Amino acid sequence: MANSLHKNTEKTQEETPSAWIMAEDFVFGNFLGLPEKTDSVDIAILQVPYELTTSYGQGTALGPEACIEASTQVELFDSDLGEDLPGNQSIFTAKPWDGEGSTLLLQLDGISNYLSPWFHGDCFPLVLGGEHGILPPLVNACRNHKLVNNDLSNLTIVQIDAHADLRSELGGEKFSHACAAARSLDLGIKELFQAGIRAYSKEENEIIQSDTRITTFFARDTQNSNGGKVWSQWLEQLDNISGPVHLTIDIDGLDGVLVPATGTPVPGGLTFWQVAETITTLFNSKTATVVSADINEIVPQEDTPLTQFTAAMLAAKVVASQIISKREGRWQPHSKQQGKIRQPGIGNYFSSQSS
Repeated sequence: MANSLHKNTEKTQEETPSAWIMAEDFVFGNFLGLPEKTDSVDIAILQVPYELTTSYGQGTALGPEACIEASTQVELFDSDLGEDLPGNQSIFTAKPWDGEGSTLLLQLDGISNYLSPWFHGDCFPLVLGGEHGILPPLVNACRNHKLVNNDLSNLTIVQIDAHADLRSELGGEKFSHACAAARSLDLGIKELFQAGIRAYSKEENEIIQSDTRITTFFARDTQNSNGGKVWSQWLEQLDNISGPVHLTIDIDGLDGVLVPATGTPVPGGLTFWQVAETITTLFNSKTATVVSADINEIVPQEDTPLTQFTAAMLAAKVVASQIISKREGRWQPHSKQQGKIRQPGIGNYFSSQSS
Protein backbone atom coordinates (compact mmCIF):
# COMPACT_ATOMS: atom_id res chain seq x y z
CA MET A 1 0.00 0.00 0.00
CA ALA A 2 1.26 3.48 -0.80
CA ASN A 3 2.29 5.90 1.90
CA SER A 4 -0.43 8.50 1.86
CA LEU A 5 -3.63 6.52 1.48
CA HIS A 6 -5.37 3.69 3.22
CA LYS A 7 -8.45 1.70 2.36
CA ASN A 8 -11.73 2.93 3.76
CA THR A 9 -13.77 -0.21 4.34
CA GLU A 10 -16.56 1.54 6.27
CA LYS A 11 -19.44 3.20 4.50
CA THR A 12 -19.67 6.91 5.16
CA GLN A 13 -22.80 9.00 5.34
CA GLU A 14 -21.83 10.82 2.20
CA GLU A 15 -20.40 8.49 -0.44
CA THR A 16 -17.44 9.90 -2.39
CA PRO A 17 -16.06 8.79 -5.74
CA SER A 18 -12.97 7.44 -4.01
CA ALA A 19 -12.72 4.49 -1.65
CA TRP A 20 -9.55 5.91 -0.18
CA ILE A 21 -9.03 8.34 2.67
CA MET A 22 -5.94 10.33 3.48
CA ALA A 23 -3.60 9.53 6.32
CA GLU A 24 -3.48 12.18 9.02
CA ASP A 25 -0.06 13.57 8.10
CA PHE A 26 -0.64 13.61 4.34
CA VAL A 27 -0.12 17.02 2.68
CA PHE A 28 -1.70 17.43 -0.71
CA GLY A 29 0.65 19.11 -3.21
CA ASN A 30 3.83 18.02 -1.41
CA PHE A 31 6.28 15.55 -2.90
CA LEU A 32 5.47 12.07 -1.52
CA GLY A 33 2.66 13.74 0.42
CA LEU A 34 5.12 14.39 3.23
CA PRO A 35 4.61 17.17 5.78
CA GLU A 36 7.26 19.84 6.29
CA LYS A 37 8.01 19.82 10.00
CA THR A 38 10.97 22.19 10.18
CA ASP A 39 11.98 25.55 8.72
CA SER A 40 15.21 24.14 7.30
CA VAL A 41 15.50 22.58 3.83
CA ASP A 42 17.64 19.54 3.08
CA ILE A 43 16.10 18.70 -0.29
CA ALA A 44 14.13 21.21 -2.39
CA ILE A 45 11.59 19.99 -4.94
CA LEU A 46 11.41 22.71 -7.61
CA GLN A 47 8.71 22.74 -10.27
CA VAL A 48 9.32 24.29 -13.69
CA PRO A 49 6.18 23.87 -15.86
CA TYR A 50 7.90 25.26 -18.96
CA GLU A 51 6.73 24.31 -22.46
CA LEU A 52 7.54 26.59 -25.38
CA THR A 53 9.51 24.53 -27.90
CA THR A 54 8.06 21.01 -27.84
CA SER A 55 8.04 19.60 -31.35
CA TYR A 56 5.72 16.58 -31.07
CA GLY A 57 3.60 15.63 -28.06
CA GLN A 58 2.25 18.40 -25.83
CA GLY A 59 1.59 18.53 -22.11
CA THR A 60 5.01 18.75 -20.44
CA ALA A 61 3.91 21.94 -18.64
CA LEU A 62 1.57 19.71 -16.64
CA GLY A 63 4.39 17.29 -15.81
CA PRO A 64 5.66 18.65 -12.46
CA GLU A 65 2.22 18.69 -10.86
CA ALA A 66 1.41 15.23 -12.22
CA CYS A 67 4.71 13.84 -10.94
CA ILE A 68 4.09 15.23 -7.45
CA GLU A 69 0.55 13.83 -7.44
CA ALA A 70 1.84 10.42 -8.56
CA SER A 71 4.55 10.51 -5.89
CA THR A 72 1.88 10.14 -3.21
CA GLN A 73 1.47 6.55 -4.42
CA VAL A 74 5.19 5.72 -4.21
CA GLU A 75 6.19 3.51 -1.31
CA LEU A 76 8.23 5.49 1.21
CA PHE A 77 10.52 2.56 2.03
CA ASP A 78 13.76 2.56 0.03
CA SER A 79 15.77 -0.66 0.14
CA ASP A 80 19.14 1.09 -0.25
CA LEU A 81 18.32 3.59 2.48
CA GLY A 82 16.94 0.84 4.68
CA GLU A 83 14.09 2.96 6.02
CA ASP A 84 11.17 5.15 5.00
CA LEU A 85 11.63 8.50 3.35
CA PRO A 86 12.25 11.27 4.34
CA GLY A 87 14.95 9.55 6.43
CA ASN A 88 15.01 12.33 9.04
CA GLN A 89 15.60 14.92 6.31
CA SER A 90 13.46 17.94 5.48
CA ILE A 91 11.98 17.73 1.98
CA PHE A 92 10.46 21.04 0.89
CA THR A 93 8.14 21.32 -2.11
CA ALA A 94 8.52 24.89 -3.34
CA LYS A 95 5.86 26.82 -5.23
CA PRO A 96 6.21 26.38 -9.01
CA TRP A 97 7.97 28.85 -11.28
CA ASP A 98 5.41 31.48 -12.23
CA GLY A 99 5.93 31.27 -16.00
CA GLU A 100 6.40 35.00 -16.43
CA GLY A 101 8.30 36.39 -19.42
CA SER A 102 7.03 37.81 -22.67
CA THR A 103 9.71 36.12 -24.80
CA LEU A 104 11.46 32.76 -24.74
CA LEU A 105 14.74 34.31 -23.60
CA LEU A 106 13.03 36.23 -20.79
CA GLN A 107 11.40 32.99 -19.67
CA LEU A 108 14.79 31.29 -19.59
CA ASP A 109 16.05 34.13 -17.40
CA GLY A 110 12.99 33.67 -15.22
CA ILE A 111 13.68 29.96 -14.79
CA SER A 112 17.32 30.59 -13.92
CA ASN A 113 16.35 33.27 -11.41
CA TYR A 114 13.69 31.01 -9.86
CA LEU A 115 16.25 28.22 -9.41
CA SER A 116 19.31 30.23 -8.40
CA PRO A 117 18.59 30.75 -4.67
CA TRP A 118 18.33 26.98 -4.22
CA PHE A 119 21.74 26.31 -5.79
CA HIS A 120 24.08 27.73 -3.13
CA GLY A 121 24.95 24.32 -1.71
CA ASP A 122 23.02 24.43 1.57
CA CYS A 123 20.41 22.02 0.21
CA PHE A 124 19.97 19.62 -2.69
CA PRO A 125 17.72 20.89 -5.54
CA LEU A 126 15.65 18.38 -7.52
CA VAL A 127 13.92 20.06 -10.48
CA LEU A 128 10.80 18.67 -12.16
CA GLY A 129 9.99 19.77 -15.71
CA GLY A 130 8.68 20.78 -18.10
CA GLU A 131 10.37 20.26 -21.44
CA HIS A 132 14.12 19.67 -21.65
CA GLY A 133 14.61 23.28 -22.69
CA ILE A 134 14.89 23.94 -18.94
CA LEU A 135 18.45 22.54 -18.97
CA PRO A 136 20.42 25.65 -20.08
CA PRO A 137 18.90 27.96 -17.42
CA LEU A 138 19.32 25.20 -14.86
CA VAL A 139 23.00 24.83 -15.75
CA ASN A 140 23.33 28.60 -15.52
CA ALA A 141 21.89 28.43 -11.98
CA CYS A 142 24.59 25.88 -11.09
CA ARG A 143 27.12 28.73 -11.23
CA ASN A 144 25.94 29.65 -7.73
CA HIS A 145 27.08 26.41 -6.13
CA LYS A 146 30.29 26.76 -4.16
CA LEU A 147 31.83 23.70 -5.85
CA VAL A 148 31.14 25.19 -9.30
CA ASN A 149 32.41 28.58 -8.11
CA ASN A 150 30.88 30.57 -10.99
CA ASP A 151 32.99 28.56 -13.45
CA LEU A 152 30.97 26.04 -15.43
CA SER A 153 34.16 24.37 -16.67
CA ASN A 154 34.09 22.68 -13.25
CA LEU A 155 30.67 21.10 -13.92
CA THR A 156 29.96 17.72 -15.54
CA ILE A 157 26.52 16.83 -16.89
CA VAL A 158 25.25 13.26 -16.95
CA GLN A 159 22.32 12.96 -19.35
CA ILE A 160 19.76 10.16 -19.66
CA ASP A 161 17.87 10.73 -22.90
CA ALA A 162 16.58 9.17 -26.09
CA HIS A 163 17.83 12.21 -28.00
CA ALA A 164 21.31 13.68 -28.17
CA ASP A 165 19.91 17.24 -27.89
CA LEU A 166 22.99 18.52 -29.70
CA ARG A 167 21.34 20.29 -32.63
CA SER A 168 22.49 23.80 -33.46
CA GLU A 169 18.81 24.75 -33.88
CA LEU A 170 15.41 23.25 -34.55
CA GLY A 171 12.83 25.19 -36.51
CA GLY A 172 15.07 28.23 -36.31
CA GLU A 173 15.19 28.18 -32.50
CA LYS A 174 18.60 27.54 -30.93
CA PHE A 175 17.07 27.20 -27.45
CA SER A 176 14.75 24.41 -28.56
CA HIS A 177 14.48 21.37 -26.29
CA ALA A 178 16.36 19.55 -29.08
CA CYS A 179 19.36 21.83 -28.45
CA ALA A 180 19.51 21.62 -24.64
CA ALA A 181 22.82 19.74 -24.43
CA ALA A 182 24.39 21.87 -27.17
CA ARG A 183 23.55 25.09 -25.36
CA SER A 184 24.90 23.62 -22.10
CA LEU A 185 28.19 22.90 -23.86
CA ASP A 186 28.13 26.49 -25.14
CA LEU A 187 27.87 27.64 -21.53
CA GLY A 188 31.26 26.03 -20.98
CA ILE A 189 30.63 22.83 -19.03
CA LYS A 190 33.51 20.46 -18.40
CA GLU A 191 32.12 17.20 -19.80
CA LEU A 192 28.90 15.60 -21.00
CA PHE A 193 28.11 11.91 -20.49
CA GLN A 194 25.05 10.55 -22.31
CA ALA A 195 23.21 7.20 -22.17
CA GLY A 196 20.04 5.92 -23.82
CA ILE A 197 20.70 7.86 -27.03
CA ARG A 198 18.90 6.41 -30.05
CA ALA A 199 17.42 9.33 -31.99
CA TYR A 200 19.86 11.86 -33.43
CA SER A 201 20.71 13.68 -36.63
CA LYS A 202 23.76 13.47 -38.86
CA GLU A 203 24.88 16.82 -37.45
CA GLU A 204 24.60 15.49 -33.90
CA ASN A 205 26.47 12.31 -34.77
CA GLU A 206 29.34 14.39 -36.15
CA ILE A 207 29.43 16.47 -32.96
CA ILE A 208 29.48 13.33 -30.81
CA GLN A 209 32.42 12.01 -32.81
CA SER A 210 34.40 15.27 -32.82
CA ASP A 211 33.81 16.99 -29.45
CA THR A 212 36.17 15.43 -26.90
CA ARG A 213 33.99 16.68 -24.03
CA ILE A 214 31.18 14.29 -25.05
CA THR A 215 31.00 10.60 -24.15
CA THR A 216 27.91 8.88 -25.58
CA PHE A 217 26.59 5.38 -24.91
CA PHE A 218 24.04 4.51 -27.58
CA ALA A 219 20.99 2.42 -26.69
CA ARG A 220 21.70 0.07 -29.59
CA ASP A 221 24.88 -0.95 -27.75
CA THR A 222 23.58 -1.12 -24.17
CA GLN A 223 20.26 -2.83 -24.98
CA ASN A 224 21.36 -5.58 -27.37
CA SER A 225 22.18 -9.19 -26.46
CA ASN A 226 25.74 -8.20 -25.51
CA GLY A 227 24.72 -4.98 -23.81
CA GLY A 228 25.68 -6.05 -20.30
CA LYS A 229 29.38 -5.51 -20.95
CA VAL A 230 28.78 -2.09 -22.50
CA TRP A 231 26.52 -1.10 -19.60
CA SER A 232 29.28 -2.02 -17.16
CA GLN A 233 31.56 0.34 -19.09
CA TRP A 234 28.97 3.12 -18.65
CA LEU A 235 28.89 2.56 -14.89
CA GLU A 236 32.69 2.56 -14.80
CA GLN A 237 32.74 5.90 -16.62
CA LEU A 238 30.34 7.34 -14.06
CA ASP A 239 32.43 6.05 -11.20
CA ASN A 240 35.48 7.86 -12.58
CA ILE A 241 33.88 11.31 -12.86
CA SER A 242 35.36 13.92 -10.54
CA GLY A 243 34.03 17.22 -9.24
CA PRO A 244 30.48 18.64 -9.24
CA VAL A 245 27.86 16.89 -11.38
CA HIS A 246 24.37 17.76 -12.55
CA LEU A 247 22.18 14.76 -13.43
CA THR A 248 19.52 15.41 -16.08
CA ILE A 249 16.95 12.70 -16.79
CA ASP A 250 14.78 13.17 -19.83
CA ILE A 251 12.09 10.61 -19.13
CA ASP A 252 12.11 9.51 -22.79
CA GLY A 253 15.52 7.96 -22.13
CA LEU A 254 13.56 5.03 -20.76
CA ASP A 255 11.87 2.63 -23.13
CA GLY A 256 8.60 3.94 -24.52
CA VAL A 257 6.71 1.05 -22.92
CA LEU A 258 7.45 2.63 -19.53
CA VAL A 259 6.79 6.25 -20.51
CA PRO A 260 4.30 6.24 -23.39
CA ALA A 261 3.07 9.79 -22.75
CA THR A 262 6.38 11.64 -22.77
CA GLY A 263 6.83 14.51 -25.22
CA THR A 264 8.76 12.47 -27.81
CA PRO A 265 8.58 8.74 -26.98
CA VAL A 266 11.11 6.46 -28.69
CA PRO A 267 11.19 2.63 -28.54
CA GLY A 268 14.29 0.68 -27.59
CA GLY A 269 15.27 2.64 -24.49
CA LEU A 270 16.69 1.98 -21.07
CA THR A 271 14.99 -0.08 -18.40
CA PHE A 272 13.84 1.44 -15.13
CA TRP A 273 16.57 -0.43 -13.26
CA GLN A 274 19.30 0.86 -15.57
CA VAL A 275 18.30 4.44 -14.83
CA ALA A 276 18.05 3.65 -11.11
CA GLU A 277 21.53 2.12 -11.25
CA THR A 278 22.84 5.24 -12.98
CA ILE A 279 21.45 7.33 -10.12
CA THR A 280 22.91 5.18 -7.35
CA THR A 281 26.29 4.84 -9.06
CA LEU A 282 26.65 8.60 -9.41
CA PHE A 283 25.64 9.32 -5.83
CA ASN A 284 27.97 6.58 -4.55
CA SER A 285 30.99 7.99 -6.38
CA LYS A 286 33.97 8.77 -4.16
CA THR A 287 35.28 11.47 -6.52
CA ALA A 288 32.12 13.20 -7.79
CA THR A 289 29.48 15.23 -5.96
CA VAL A 290 26.00 15.40 -7.45
CA VAL A 291 25.00 19.01 -6.76
CA SER A 292 21.58 18.95 -8.46
CA ALA A 293 19.28 16.86 -10.63
CA ASP A 294 16.27 17.24 -12.88
CA ILE A 295 13.62 14.95 -14.34
CA ASN A 296 11.89 16.37 -17.39
CA GLU A 297 9.59 15.79 -20.38
CA ILE A 298 6.92 14.31 -18.09
CA VAL A 299 3.51 14.30 -19.78
CA PRO A 300 0.59 13.11 -17.62
CA GLN A 301 -1.59 10.26 -18.85
CA GLU A 302 -5.27 10.08 -18.06
CA ASP A 303 -5.88 6.45 -19.03
CA THR A 304 -2.93 5.19 -16.97
CA PRO A 305 -0.57 7.09 -14.65
CA LEU A 306 2.43 5.01 -15.75
CA THR A 307 4.53 7.86 -17.18
CA GLN A 308 4.22 10.21 -14.20
CA PHE A 309 4.50 7.32 -11.73
CA THR A 310 7.75 6.17 -13.34
CA ALA A 311 9.06 9.73 -13.06
CA ALA A 312 7.98 9.91 -9.42
CA MET A 313 9.75 6.63 -8.59
CA LEU A 314 12.96 7.92 -10.16
CA ALA A 315 12.60 11.19 -8.25
CA ALA A 316 12.21 9.21 -5.02
CA LYS A 317 15.37 7.24 -5.89
CA VAL A 318 17.28 10.51 -6.39
CA VAL A 319 16.06 11.72 -3.00
CA ALA A 320 17.01 8.47 -1.24
CA SER A 321 20.43 8.40 -2.93
CA GLN A 322 21.09 12.00 -1.87
CA ILE A 323 20.21 11.16 1.74
CA ILE A 324 22.62 8.21 1.70
CA SER A 325 25.36 10.35 0.14
CA LYS A 326 24.90 12.95 2.87
CA ARG A 327 24.89 10.37 5.66
CA GLU A 328 28.08 8.79 4.38
CA GLY A 329 29.85 12.14 4.01
CA ARG A 330 30.12 12.29 0.22
CA TRP A 331 27.70 15.24 0.07
CA GLN A 332 28.30 18.08 2.50
CA PRO A 333 26.63 21.50 2.78
CA HIS A 334 28.69 24.31 1.28
CA SER A 335 26.62 27.22 2.54
CA LYS A 336 24.74 28.28 5.65
CA GLN A 337 21.15 26.98 5.76
CA GLN A 338 18.90 29.60 4.14
CA GLY A 339 15.44 28.20 4.94
CA LYS A 340 12.28 28.09 2.86
CA ILE A 341 11.82 31.76 1.97
CA ARG A 342 14.32 32.85 -0.68
CA GLN A 343 14.52 35.80 -3.01
CA PRO A 344 14.81 34.93 -6.72
CA GLY A 345 17.83 36.00 -8.72
CA ILE A 346 17.85 39.06 -10.96
CA GLY A 347 20.08 37.86 -13.79
CA ASN A 348 19.47 38.45 -17.49
CA TYR A 349 22.06 36.13 -19.04
CA PHE A 350 19.80 34.74 -21.77
CA SER A 351 17.93 37.89 -22.75
CA SER A 352 21.25 39.70 -23.04
CA GLN A 353 22.40 37.21 -25.69
CA SER A 354 21.69 37.82 -29.35
CA SER A 355 19.10 35.45 -30.76
